[in-house]
Amino acid sequence: MERAFTKMHGLGNDFVVVDARTLPFALDDATARRIADRRTGVGCDQLIVLEPATDPRAHLLMRIRNSDGGEVKACGNATRCVAARVLDEQGGGEVVVQTAAGLLTAWDVGTDADGTRRIMVDMGLARTAWQDIPLSREVDTAHLPLQSGPLRDAVGVSMGNPHAVFFVDDAEAVALATYGPELEHDPLFPERANISAAQLLDADTIRLRVWERGAGITQACGTGACATLVAAVRRGLTGRRATVRLDGGDLEVQWQDDGHVLMTGPVAESFTGTLNERMLAA
Repeated sequence: MERAFTKMHGLGNDFVVVDARTLPFALDDATARRIADRRTGVGCDQLIVLEPATDPRAHLLMRIRNSDGGEVKACGNATRCVAARVLDEQGGGEVVVQTAAGLLTAWDVGTDADGTRRIMVDMGLARTAWQDIPLSREVDTAHLPLQSGPLRDAVGVSMGNPHAVFFVDDAEAVALATYGPELEHDPLFPERANISAAQLLDADTIRLRVWERGAGITQACGTGACATLVAAVRRGLTGRRATVRLDGGDLEVQWQDDGHVLMTGPVAESFTGTLNERMLAA
């Protein structure tokens, strides 16, 4: 009943990673919540399970559960962490990660002067049609009819998961813990949504804070950073490349002409451990 795990993070967005490629790992919502609990479990924003790929083009399959136990399709920071692990196993090159949102390709792009390792991921196509986000009805996704407190006039984007990006004068001043839950559950989002408060610092730098559905405010959100750049370009606020400054640090994001979004940022391994029988018991 015991299972080994690795604790990893990307800019403080932290993960418990369980490798189930050779030994299956049965997981339900309640067990995921116990593991993710920061007082009585290991503690994490997301629980990541690695499984054998079902697509012959991929090296492995990555499943993602938020700290509330629910399974989601995409997580940019987790993709970088998982890619780093597999790149080490195979001695470099590139790795293709199968997710519920599609195939994501990643590369090691070296280390910073302080020794921080950086990974680039092709996060796939940014989707802006209302059906693809998805929304519950047809609206202009460049100006979503949403409002809560100072948050209004959002841009809708899907990066494999739904995002609503609100541009504000001061991201730090937004009570995101108050307005995020309400907007996450707005009837416009049948699958709920990630809620972002974005502030344009200059022509190529965006300050971003994110309320993640099922996880709350996190130190960093990779798909949120990608969605925010796409939203900024759609509004004519930036070019197609920018630095997105999150609570945990910076991500470099580029929306290519072919519609794919490239994200580059750091990864780190914190520690390893074992999930005991009581943690895993139903």
